[in-house]
Amino acid sequence: TDFDSKKKRKVAEIYQALNSDPIDVAALRRMAISEGGLLTDEIRCKVWPKLLSVNTDDLPPLPAGKELREDNKDYQQVLLDVRRSLRRFPPGMPDDQREGLQEELIDIILHVLKRNPQLHYYQGYHDIVVTFLLVVGDRLATALVEKLSTHHLRDFMDPTMDNTKHILNYLMPIIDQVNPEVHDFMQSAEVGTIFALSWLITWFGHVLSDFRHVVRLYDFFLACHPLMPIYFAAVIVLYREQEVLDCECDMASVHHLLSQIPQDLPYETLISRAGDLFVQFPPSELAREAAQQQAERTAASTFKDFELASVQQRPDTVLRQRFRERLRGEERTKSILTKPRTNRFVKLAVMGLTVALGAAALAVVKSALEWAPKFELQIFP
Repeated sequence: TDFDSKKKRKVAEIYQALNSDPIDVAALRRMAISEGGLLTDEIRCKVWPKLLSVNTDDLPPLPAGKELREDNKDYQQVLLDVRRSLRRFPPGMPDDQREGLQEELIDIILHVLKRNPQLHYYQGYHDIVVTFLLVVGDRLATALVEKLSTHHLRDFMDPTMDNTKHILNYLMPIIDQVNPEVHDFMQSAEVGTIFALSWLITWFGHVLSDFRHVVRLYDFFLACHPLMPIYFAAVIVLYREQEVLDCECDMASVHHLLSQIPQDLPYETLISRAGDLFVQFPPSELAREAAQQQAERTAASTFKDFELASVQQRPDTVLRQRFRERLRGEERTKSILTKPRTNRFVKLAVMGLTVALGAAALAVVKSALEWAPKFELQIFP
């Protein structure tokens, strides 16, 4: 069939990129993003390390579990989370096999935390680790998860939630750019962004029941900028536009609707859309909007916003309220009045550009240069 021949062609292209000297990482990124992702776990074992620039020839041996578990401050919490993670294992897996994997899961997590004392465990981290364990096995999973934890997941592993909240704050500006109506409805409902927290910090591993969909998304996220999961979250909300607008406009109803993620999403379309949005509205532009609002505030009012935001868990609402008060309270300078809101009302008609052009792969590498101070560049070979 047509699909099979397309698949065969893609497999051949992936192996060609793997076997070229030097390895064609840009091509591998494009393959991971484009339709179907990396297709098989066997290919993922070869390509995921390349996307994270992990050297598979030189994997350190894993320490014995016993010495990791003694006097480890996170052990009890990790144990609880891993015991609760039954549904993350394939249905029908024999109990003893699953229990063996759960022990490996605990060891991988404790090993990474022990080697990187600056990282703090969070609930949901094990949802990411188990995905790697099931696809690539314990030794390789340990190396990949360690790299990921010091790069893509770094902000979630801080002692506080501040940076995670900061990343969640990108959600509403993305929605605003594409569909102001949905954005304003969500603002009126004061729903905030907490509904997307578990999506973001587990890379959707916790909320999607079909493992195939989870690894397809991991192909995409591993090939992309660390903020891509928040673009994907925005795309899911936008895809559900009608349901959202038909909902009662109050916090509880909208939160309930959005936090129940549909399992039959058109993943390939949404991945392609998320890539397009990333190219159209790169994080640097959205960050500038946030920074511009920030710059217009004094430290004192900002601190008050911060306190309010922490109490209400809805930083975006608070900032917007303050900003509106300021707008009403004083004449804006001409430059801000004339600031063009170019794409605000443009519905994105041209979807799927990304897959055709591999544009996201390029944008990803370029914009990594602009991303947060903590994000180090060596992840992009």
